[in-house]
Amino acid sequence: MIHRPLIAIAAAAATLAAALPTQAQDTGNWLIRARAVHLDSSNKDDTGLGLTINNKWLPEVDISYFFSPNIAAELILTVPQKQTVNSTVVGGDIGTFKHLPPTLTLQYHFTGMSVRPYVGAGVNYTNLSSVNLLNGGANLKRNSYGLALQAGVDLPLGGGWLLNADVKKVQIGTTVYVGGVDSGKFKVDPVLFGIGLGKRF
Repeated sequence: MIHRPLIAIAAAAATLAAALPTQAQDTGNWLIRARAVHLDSSNKDDTGLGLTINNKWLPEVDISYFFSPNIAAELILTVPQKQTVNSTVVGGDIGTFKHLPPTLTLQYHFTGMSVRPYVGAGVNYTNLSSVNLLNGGANLKRNSYGLALQAGVDLPLGGGWLLNADVKKVQIGTTVYVGGVDSGKFKVDPVLFGIGLGKRF
């Protein structure tokens, strides 16, 4: 099944790419992007509670530094995001938590084309906070570390401005405690589809 956010991003990128002439690449060591990102959770649960969280759109700001025309590092930031937790066993909404997932990737950018595709890999740290599950009867491990994979394309608009489409796969997981007892793991492991604007300078 093809996700609707991915279809929308691909269509927008293809339309603009077809309209753009081949042009020289903008220069500058810094690139800042603002993206709208759709979080699509894998919802991998082995607690026996049938846990899932809601998928959602969220804002993202990304800061990249180019060490060379091809190699860059990108720091991916957002604000704490609130998620609703549901359980098929308990029946419906069992509470909420917030997560803050900064990610750092090292990227390879392909050059010599009118569009600028790139791939990246790195690490994610996620802090969980404001946990309120089963009216205090359940809790979560507050820290998560994992790998991140990334692919995307920048489409030059002129004057250093870029339209960006991006997809990431990130490892995010936590231990679930019910009544203070380790009840298993819940993995968000989201796919993140993003589209936004950037400025290189």
